[in-house]
Amino acid sequence: MRRTKKERQHLLTTTIKDNPFITDDELAEKFQVSVQTIRLDRLELSIPELRERIKTVAEKRFEDEVRSLPLEEVIGEIIDIDLDQSAISIFDVKEEHVFKRNKIARGHHVFAQANSLAVAVINDELALTAKANIQFKRSVKLNERVIAKAKVTKIDEKVDRTFVEVTSFVNNELVFTGEFEMYRSKNG
Repeated sequence: MRRTKKERQHLLTTTIKDNPFITDDELAEKFQVSVQTIRLDRLELSIPELRERIKTVAEKRFEDEVRSLPLEEVIGEIIDIDLDQSAISIFDVKEEHVFKRNKIARGHHVFAQANSLAVAVINDELALTAKANIQFKRSVKLNERVIAKAKVTKIDEKVDRTFVEVTSFVNNELVFTGEFEMYRSKNG
């Protein structure tokens, strides 16, 4: 039995609220309608697309967790964080991040993603980069997705330093490595 548009939209809202990570394809299959119908329903109900829903959930989750800098200052999107342990972020290379003539990402964007992740993983109000040893392994190009993984390797409270290793990948290919020595305040 087909549902009315009103019933379907009510169930759609409830379903997305319960699982914000559900795709339009999965919703279309669940409600036995076309993907286009689901998109129109979402539009009518002002429900954002999957990517925006994921971003909203991540921002809400990490807003209280990241202490060292505001989330909007992190380059890329943090998708996982365990303070003073590890963190992961995603950075999509767009037109504004690349050189116009060859479509290769400017290095400072790739570095900024890694550096801001190294700052964000620190469980302290104040975290600053004291020293960085970085290596670009290959060029990153327009429309590539860079996944940066930060791992805290050592916390030296005597000198107020935290050591963070960051590796960045595009499709499981290593594109950047960095060893960051981070200053943290004494009142962490």
